[in-house]
Order: sequence, then C-alpha cells, then structure tokens
Amino acid sequence: MLGEHRFEDPTGEGAADRRRVPVLSLTLRLAAASAAIAALSLVAQGALRRAPAAAPERSDVVADKVTGMTADMAAHMAAEPPFVPSTPAAPARPALPPLSGRLALADPDGLDPVRIEPARLNPATGLREEVVARGAFAAIESPSLRLTLTRDAGTEAPPSLFVTLARRAADGPALAVIRTGARGRIATKFGAVETLEATLAGDARRICTGFMTLEAAPARIDGWLCAPLGQPPEPRALACALDGLTLEGGEEPAAALFREAETRRDPACGTVRPNAAAEAAGRTGSIRGRRPAAGSRG
Repeated sequence: MLGEHRFEDPTGEGAADRRRVPVLSLTLRLAAASAAIAALSLVAQGALRRAPAAAPERSDVVADKVTGMTADMAAHMAAEPPFVPSTPAAPARPALPPLSGRLALADPDGLDPVRIEPARLNPATGLREEVVARGAFAAIESPSLRLTLTRDAGTEAPPSLFVTLARRAADGPALAVIRTGARGRIATKFGAVETLEATLAGDARRICTGFMTLEAAPARIDGWLCAPLGQPPEPRALACALDGLTLEGGEEPAAALFREAETRRDPACGTVRPNAAAEAAGRTGSIRGRRPAAGSRG
C-alpha cells in the first residue's frame, strides 16, 4: 500500500491547542493597536501644549487699523465731489415783529375760531406775509377758509393763481392740488377777484375755490375757501368771506386800501360788529359777529 493516512481525533488535545493560537494572536493585535492609539494621543497632547496660544490683538493695534481705515475713507470722500441736491431745501421762514394795525376776520356764526399766524418773510419773494384761517380743513362738516395777506406786494404781476394755490397749499397745511375745475371772477369790496375751483387733498379731500385779488395793489390777498360736505362754495360765500376781512389802524398804503374798501362793503353780507378779542400765532384772532338786520328780532 502507498502510505498510511493518519486521522487525528478533532476532539483531542491537539485540536484545543490549535484553537488557542488564533485567539492569542487576535488578543495581541488588539493590545498593540490600543497601545498605538494611546501613544498617538499622548504625542498630540504634547504638541498642543508646546504650541503657543494665539495672543489676542492688542487694543492699540486695533485702534491703528481703525484709524487707517478712517483715513482711507476720508481720503476717498475728499476725492469725491460733494453731493449737491438739485432742488435746495427751502429755508425756514422766520417770524417777524407784528405790523401796525390789527388784522381781523368776521365770523358770522361765531362757531369757528379765527387764527391769525405771525407775519413771516417769504424767502422766494422777500415779501412779508400774514395768514388768517378759520375752520379746520379735515372737518368736512364745516367751512374752511385760509387766506394770505401781502401788504406790500406792489404792482408787479404775481404768479398764476394755480401756481400760487399749489404753493400755499403745500406750505403750511401740507395739502396738494389734485384737480382743478372752472375759472371765474367775482366782485368784492377789494375789486375783482380771480377764482379757480380746485380739489385739495391732505387729511381729507375737499372741493374748494382758490382766489386771488386783481385790483388790490399794493396789497394782495390770496387763498382758498372750502364749503361743507364736499360741495364747492358759492361765489356769494367767498365774496362775503372777503367782505369780513378788515385791517384796523396803521398808516401804510395797505391800511389806506382797507379803509377805502370799507366803503364798498356788500350790505347783503351783513354789518360787522367790532370785537376787541385778538390773539396772535396759533391764537384766536378778532372774531366778529353779524349785526341783526333791521326788523329782525334779537
């Protein structure tokens, strides 16, 4: 026979030795890997301890950098041409001492206080102007009147009524003229007055009549009157509103004009009773009432 094959018992002692060899080898490998990881960790910690910590930037260094940036920005801005607005802002209109004479406005019903603002100098024309107002524009249930008296306007032709109305509306009450209607003329104690129907808008929207005197030189009166409840005012209402404007006292040419105008009052507007109440600037002006017609009961 060729050779005799020997078979070992797998459950014998030799088999147990062979199983222990792989387990021991695996244990040694794991121990070596753990040791290597621990060594690498120690090396890394030592390197971190040896590396110097990044020192925070000193405040003086930061200040130098900021100063340098500011200097660069200033040099850049100096090289740039300065910004000049295309439309210069209108300078504030300084209040002026009151003129001689007392400006007053009749209030037939005595319900709405009359406000007389301090005289101011118009920066565009250099002329002195006084504003008289009655009623609130936002109160659409009641009339609203605002007029400007320029005592020494002279004989030079003023801007058109539309331009004047738009400027006046934007100047104090912050209103805008959003629509215009019919033009006309009415007769008043100051002579002919040009009128223009205009819709003004601001806190409310109202149909008003803008106006400007044409024959009151050297003085000029312009402004607007709004009727209640969104209706345009009647020409008679505007004529009577101007009929109640008076200037008592004073010796300048405008005062003489007012005295002459008193001889042309419209009897249909009623006779004005003098009243001594007068305050200025956001104050209540002279408030006058209408004298009862003859034959009527008080």
